[in-house]
Amino acid sequence: MEITVKSFSELSTQELYALLQLRSEVFVVEQDCVYQDLDGKDQKAFHVLGYEQGQFVAYTRIFRPGDYFEQSSIGRVVVSPQHRGKSYGQEIMKASLAFAKAEHYTSVKISAQCYLDKFYIDLGFAVTGDKYLEDGIPHQAMLLEF
Repeated sequence: MEITVKSFSELSTQELYALLQLRSEVFVVEQDCVYQDLDGKDQKAFHVLGYEQGQFVAYTRIFRPGDYFEQSSIGRVVVSPQHRGKSYGQEIMKASLAFAKAEHYTSVKISAQCYLDKFYIDLGFAVTGDKYLEDGIPHQAMLLEF
């Protein structure tokens, strides 16, 4: 998978449309969750885009420490439904973590959907709090320290 990281201002209109379309497809439609995906935070984030043979297949967004949580954070982790089962989720997360490390962030906090515990634990994250509902879906805070 070819991965690029861009600030909001570096995204082309086509890239922005593709990432918003994928987020809506998965987080709103597939997960049947009505929530405000366009949360006003994309402008502060770095956007990690994954492509396989020219097709947009995976995405995350990364925040500097203090822009979302006290620590740096990664969110909106998503893989296209048509491209699941190919380890793209792991690849995009590893690239996101490598970017965070290269930026000299000392830790990464995430708000993870509970059913993905093993996925994030396998990447080095540890559960740091109680479960809670976010947009009607069980989540928990997790932390990875470098």
